[in-house]
Amino acid sequence: MEKNTNNMPMVGEMAPRFVANSTFGPLKLTDYIGKWIILFSHSSDFTPVCTTEIISFSKYNDEFKKRNCELLGLSLDSNPSHLAWIRDIEQNSGVCVPFPIISDLEKDISNTYGMIPTCSNSLRTVRNLFIIDPNQKIRCILVYPIENGRNISEVLRMLDALQLSDKEKMMTPANWVPGLASISPSPQDYNELMENIKMKNTKNCMDWYLCFNKENNDLRRW
Repeated sequence: MEKNTNNMPMVGEMAPRFVANSTFGPLKLTDYIGKWIILFSHSSDFTPVCTTEIISFSKYNDEFKKRNCELLGLSLDSNPSHLAWIRDIEQNSGVCVPFPIISDLEKDISNTYGMIPTCSNSLRTVRNLFIIDPNQKIRCILVYPIENGRNISEVLRMLDALQLSDKEKMMTPANWVPGLASISPSPQDYNELMENIKMKNTKNCMDWYLCFNKENNDLRRW
């Protein structure tokens, strides 16, 4: 385990490595090299908002797998507590939790990833979520308060956006969803600038600094 700093790592940094016990047995972060990872914390087992999130993540699990992405849940609860909780979820909702939930009783992972608020004496993690790429670099961080659940479809949309940017070297505009036009990178030299100027006021460009990879019929949809 790397040194506990209680400081959240930043986007672009390598994800801190760890070894942990989970509902699927022992695991380590490096087991997932070559895959995308959604590492997310929840505040506590047997709590209402967390239960809805676990159910929703479970229902979306196949969609994440289609994108070469694995889900990893985490809280400070014990592994027996996790096992009792996911069994209760299955009995009451019919949903089998298909991904590991990590037990972090010693708070090692939670502190390393900055999941426990430093401004309080809380013994619970807030709703941190890290999207980690196949090279184990952190690409996105989302943080929600204990009281409010995450939108799992937004997590999936963000993963789609990151994967598109990596594959096509494009950017995505506000409110982008798969199928919509993506944004061409900003000009890096004079020739690229002039090409964008030529495209100004077409259906592909609003101006030299905002051009799309295909015709966009609603440039001001944001």
